[in-house]
Amino acid sequence: MNHISRRKINIIELTKQNAPPNFVDSYETSGYYDVSVSTGRKTWKTELVLKTFEKPVEKRYEAKFFENYVEEPRLFAASFEERQVGWIELGYDSWNNRIRVWEFFIKQEFRRKGIGTLLMDHAMKIAKEKGARMLVLETQTCNAPAISFYQKYGFALIGFDIAAYSNDDISRKEVRLELGLRL
Repeated sequence: MNHISRRKINIIELTKQNAPPNFVDSYETSGYYDVSVSTGRKTWKTELVLKTFEKPVEKRYEAKFFENYVEEPRLFAASFEERQVGWIELGYDSWNNRIRVWEFFIKQEFRRKGIGTLLMDHAMKIAKEKGARMLVLETQTCNAPAISFYQKYGFALIGFDIAAYSNDDISRKEVRLELGLRL
């Protein structure tokens, strides 16, 4: 079953009290965007080029919902047959009127079935209701599957940080990307 009928998915809002505990997400990627930055007296040049790892790489990270630094957090779950199979956590950045996607996770066996699109559609709806000017999120240059999804959805590169996670982010092929979608 490649796609799950939208009618079988319910999007429900969760509170801090009924949110899942910490979770570990993982993904496999065979590609990454190689980042090169060069500077001269009058120019700065940046290039991101899609390349292939020698062999697929698995990335894992632990996350938690309702962190104290998230302004006006809202958490939504995609429910299928009474099971939560995906989540998206949003926060409102009042200082610049943007909605930030803080966490976005689909259980592995439910990926590529339209659930991510449903959750992102819901995030768009919430952002528009709030009157936000943009939906923004962070991903890494090594998360080629996520970047592909975000690009198909209409997100574009709005910034990057070559030392967000370590001083070796470029060589580790894990540079922080900021992507945005104007509303």
